[in-house]
Amino acid sequence: MTNENEHQKLTLHDIDVNVVRKGSGPPLVMLHGGGGPISAMPFADRLAERFEIIAPTHPGFGGTPIPDRFDDIQDLSFLYLDLLEALDVRDAVLMGFSMGGWAAASVAVMTTERLSKLILVDAVGIKPGGREDRDIADIFALRPEHLAELMWHDTANAPNMAEMSDEQLQVMIANRTALAMYTWDPYMHDPRLKHRLHRIDIPTLLIWGESDGLVSTDYGKAYRDLIPGAQLEIIAGAGHSPQAEQPKAFAEHVIQFASEEVTGS
Repeated sequence: MTNENEHQKLTLHDIDVNVVRKGSGPPLVMLHGGGGPISAMPFADRLAERFEIIAPTHPGFGGTPIPDRFDDIQDLSFLYLDLLEALDVRDAVLMGFSMGGWAAASVAVMTTERLSKLILVDAVGIKPGGREDRDIADIFALRPEHLAELMWHDTANAPNMAEMSDEQLQVMIANRTALAMYTWDPYMHDPRLKHRLHRIDIPTLLIWGESDGLVSTDYGKAYRDLIPGAQLEIIAGAGHSPQAEQPKAFAEHVIQFASEEVTGS
């Protein structure tokens, strides 16, 4: 394959899934976050020089419909287990961003049979604090300008709604609706997940933006400490989307980790 996108539509047990494939090499399955598909971003082109990227779009994002029977992240996790099987993907690096990181972690606690490594990028999904602690900022209660300040190291890098077409705005609103559906109750976490992360038995890397105000680096450290042997890399000059704000540094962390030989068993 080349760096040009190959678009596929798969039907997995009555659910249609759009998948972008690009690059060549070992498989790297990429689960996007609440902002929607990111396979066209510069960091992905860099990774496609070393890996075959397999990037599904979560149902409900990118202009796709939300399945009637979907209502939480677990639905995505089972969908992607079906996807790995349908594509006969083996020894894949599974990388998830934000809510996609939550889905990736959920997949890995169920089975790592088709996986070689796991990468979680500014992932949500756990609640390390107590009942009254605000571990994850409430993005649905914030004005856009305040949300940009939380999520971006440099707000100039945030999407500019004033420059979007009507079609782009409609997709953005639909993405936000899907994000709320998957993550609202309970908000941005599964209370059972942190008690299951010990089951992850493959090398795991967490990558975090130093300026992330949605889930702080302390949240990242708590996540790391729940996964046996996991590593945490913090990227300066980046918020919740280090792959967008520091694409070169981000890609290098991924390449170095994903290319390392796995020792032991």
